[in-house]
Amino acid sequence: MNGCQTSKSRTTQPVDGLMPAVQVTRVRDVMLRNPKVMNALASLEEARAALTNDHVHMVLLTEGSTLVGTLVRTDLPQAIDGSGQGSGPAMAWSTLRDRTIAPEAGADGVQGLLIERGLRRLAVVNDDHTLLGLMCLKRSRTGFCSDEDVASRAQSRRVLD
Repeated sequence: MNGCQTSKSRTTQPVDGLMPAVQVTRVRDVMLRNPKVMNALASLEEARAALTNDHVHMVLLTEGSTLVGTLVRTDLPQAIDGSGQGSGPAMAWSTLRDRTIAPEAGADGVQGLLIERGLRRLAVVNDDHTLLGLMCLKRSRTGFCSDEDVASRAQSRRVLD
């Protein structure tokens, strides 16, 4: 996929048992392996601050290595200055529903699913909700971000600072 894979590992899978094996790129092959996470005790203010970065589309709330919630901008209540409304724990506004994917899923199918849902991120988790990575659809929607892309962007920001 546009040279965006973080690993060269692919799974060979026969199609209908009749045709020769084809290469299937799995989620685990293209996911970001070290996504930024936030402690599950984070406040709404901390989540809002993280989401002010235009490269952050989803906040991953964790307890240790377990993903317990996700937040996107539209999940957050409006903050009303001086009222205390729209403040408190971020976890109360989080969800996992339709925000996770298994590492064995086919990457092409996930790309289509993300586009269909108007999303750019899905958390990659195993059966016990251990966070394994993050699927990160590029802005162009033509492929996935790689660990190398993220590191390069971070390095560019450090140079500019």
